[in-house]
Amino acid sequence: MLVELVKVAKFPWSPWLAQVRTPFGGTAVRWCGDQAAKPGKYHVEWTVDEDIAWGRNAKPAVGVGPRVRPGGHCVVLRGRLDLTVDGAAVLDFGGSQILLDLADPLPEGVVGTWVELFIEREKIALYPYEL
Repeated sequence: MLVELVKVAKFPWSPWLAQVRTPFGGTAVRWCGDQAAKPGKYHVEWTVDEDIAWGRNAKPAVGVGPRVRPGGHCVVLRGRLDLTVDGAAVLDFGGSQILLDLADPLPEGVVGTWVELFIEREKIALYPYEL
């Protein structure tokens, strides 16, 4: 996914964080690239390093369409939840696929719907790559 990196910063209590903008919102998440990265456009892979538990950190979305926004002490990712052929959960997030680890099986009727994930910003990582 192509994002606009606004800045990279480190606070004593956190890992390196990137303030990013996407066509469907912006937020700050863990940055796994060059700590001296300059503002600009970067292709990144998104990862979520937290098990997804329906009703705890995953819920039906309030709206439709991809979205990312800060949500208090977490980041809210909205995307379409799906399963791969081998049963792995993925979030289609604006055309990017984010693999998810599930704490429990998903409830009936959830696959293929818009969902919101509520994840601590330090547990969402961006890995920049070059095409």
